[in-house]
Amino acid sequence: MTTSVSASDVPGPAPSAAEWLDRGYADDHNATAASDTLLINEQSRLLETQGRRITKFGFGQSPFPVFPPAVETLAEHAADKAYLPVQGMAALREQVAAFHRHLEGTDWRAERVLIAPGSKLLLFALMKALPRAEVLIPAPAWVSYAPQARLAGQPAVRLETSFDSRWLVTPAQLDRHCREHGPSLRLLILNAPGNPTGLSYEPEMQRELAAVAKRHGVLVLSDEIYGPLHHRGEHRPFALDYPEGTLTTSGLSKWCGAGGWRLGVLNVPEALGDALLTRLLGLASETWSSVASPVQAAAITAYSVTPALEAYLEAQRQWLSAIGRWCAQRLEAAGIRTHAPDGGFYLFPDFSAYREILRARGIATSAELTARLLEEAGIALLPGSAFGCESTQLTARLAYVDFDGGALLERDYPDDLESAMAVPELATVRHGIEALVAWLNGA
Repeated sequence: MTTSVSASDVPGPAPSAAEWLDRGYADDHNATAASDTLLINEQSRLLETQGRRITKFGFGQSPFPVFPPAVETLAEHAADKAYLPVQGMAALREQVAAFHRHLEGTDWRAERVLIAPGSKLLLFALMKALPRAEVLIPAPAWVSYAPQARLAGQPAVRLETSFDSRWLVTPAQLDRHCREHGPSLRLLILNAPGNPTGLSYEPEMQRELAAVAKRHGVLVLSDEIYGPLHHRGEHRPFALDYPEGTLTTSGLSKWCGAGGWRLGVLNVPEALGDALLTRLLGLASETWSSVASPVQAAAITAYSVTPALEAYLEAQRQWLSAIGRWCAQRLEAAGIRTHAPDGGFYLFPDFSAYREILRARGIATSAELTARLLEEAGIALLPGSAFGCESTQLTARLAYVDFDGGALLERDYPDDLESAMAVPELATVRHGIEALVAWLNGA
């Protein structure tokens, strides 16, 4: 028997795949834009292709070459192709744990270490592996923490800091937040030496903050990717003061100059039990599987503490300290409030003294400030608003890394700051700072 179908019974054409996407995204309030740090790098490159001279203070990539013995090991293992254990090679995890025990005095254990393609994925995986937790993020803080919390389905709360607090969350501030909002699972994200500020906690303040976190049962995610680049070699891990509640991440991108190799490490303290580590391993197995075999082999060399490695780290610290101190001093002399950095390669200048001058030039936000600096002076900075600060707070991140780090490492470090800054390899940094000051003063 044949059933007839009238025209009115035939459905209209279904929306196309693109139309379904448009409808879905119209109601999606969780969309994540590209990282500001990556965007400024692309914008700077584009302007350079147009013949513009750009001082690249926007993108925070190590200017130094990868530790040479690690490069040699990578080449030797270029043909390695096996899938490695999800948690990472046992030999590498042993070396990572030994490296951190030696440099910092912390109790890293190989069986509690997880290796991933970059610490960035580890940060996200941790937030995703937790039960519902309030994620406490300083303002300013690295650009990806808040988007990652959102992607992981966790509520994020900004803890506002200030120039006077050295852009650090204070013990009283954390205590007040926990008391006012009642007991719950919380994850406090700390980053020291910090991005975007270059600053670290003084030991006593860190101990007080750790005591508050312990009292309220707050988990701490301590992002210590810049730890080995503390300028005096005095990085104090948060786990020294709160070992039972601190998860620590690090990796090769900053101190080893190997950002593109994508290798990060996470230490999960034994006191937190096995359930969290098991969940992290489950996430890893269903997403990245394992870090590239040649990179893990090379990382074993990178994490082996030798006189050559210690000399490599010390040379970086000396140069970064000199450049950071000189830049901060020059900006301070021009009325731009700037803390000298403790480590890494960032400054977080405050331009509020120029607020009225900038307002007369049509500039009222940090984004407008950095856009005009790039357009008119060829200086690439990132606005404070990219790091969670109020848009009208006239702050910006300055990554003082536009120099040839390989050439600097071949030089003996001079005895004084002015001699260090006079070397030809730092001409671009000097030009960039002077051009920034001149632009502010209308020259």
